[in-house]
Amino acid sequence: MVKAKSWVMTQHFDGFPKKSDFGLKVEELPEPKDGEVLLEAVFLSVDPYMRLLSKIHMKEGGVMIGEQVAKVIQSKNPGFPVGSHVVSNSGWRTHTLSDGTGLTPILSEWPKDVSLSLALGAIGMPGLTAVYGIEDVLGLKEGETLLVNAAAGAVGSVVGQIAKIKGCKVVGSAGSDAKVAYLKELGFDEAFNYKTVGSLEEALRKASPEGYDCFFENVGGPSSFIVLQQMKNCGRIAVCGSISTYNDSEPQTGPYSYFTVILKQLKMEGFIYSRWQHKNHETLKRLLAWVKEGKLQCREHVTKGFENMPAAFMGMLQGENIGKAVVAV
Repeated sequence: MVKAKSWVMTQHFDGFPKKSDFGLKVEELPEPKDGEVLLEAVFLSVDPYMRLLSKIHMKEGGVMIGEQVAKVIQSKNPGFPVGSHVVSNSGWRTHTLSDGTGLTPILSEWPKDVSLSLALGAIGMPGLTAVYGIEDVLGLKEGETLLVNAAAGAVGSVVGQIAKIKGCKVVGSAGSDAKVAYLKELGFDEAFNYKTVGSLEEALRKASPEGYDCFFENVGGPSSFIVLQQMKNCGRIAVCGSISTYNDSEPQTGPYSYFTVILKQLKMEGFIYSRWQHKNHETLKRLLAWVKEGKLQCREHVTKGFENMPAAFMGMLQGENIGKAVVAV
């Protein structure tokens, strides 16, 4: 019998999450039955979408949702041998019994000197999101100018680097000078700290006087409507996230810039990476190849200890991380 720990949401978040919204549970798991495997978490992910989807898909007392990289420690399923690693949507748990449904084996060609935690970041969901947003939503072309906000985060940092691989000019917005310095290290053409610029409109114009062909939107809120004014005619906008609004107790209303959208003939499309899940395997192989070639750099903000899951989650929502936020068990 294995003692499994899990973090549950004791009550729905009201505004920004707080410690009392989480509770730690312990339960004993039975031995795997035929066709089942027992997983042990190695790395767990904390992501902005967890705050958003907690309102929609979770009930009070339910285990917090999320991905993890897990090791198979017992197996009665020949498809998942003991010692192999998988990506699993098991949530905030140390151990999970699974019948194999929804488990994604780590790529067979994964190098030994590349941390498996990247399967939760640049070679995982955030990387897939970046690729599909750039290629399938924006249709980014060589020579175009791309703006990405939350640019030092798990998705934004990959977005900017892929755009550079494709031969584009990249402008990034981030929330600290340290993050701006990181973006410069990654090869962003321009980057600025939105918290310290006197005028967002002027900062955007200075970074790209000719305007923007594409905008990869991660933040939402009033600042996004300022960006619309800087878009080129027939510009394209991929709406990936709206982290500035996730902790609002009341939904934001307006301003609505439909007049700008009409006059500039802009295309704005929301998306979720799972729309293209049939391409995930090949896309993950592309991302891994870029990492191995040194074209895609990966920084992580690692918190140690399963007991620190809530703190890591809240820190990520406050923007403490540069790159992908993960928890190492």
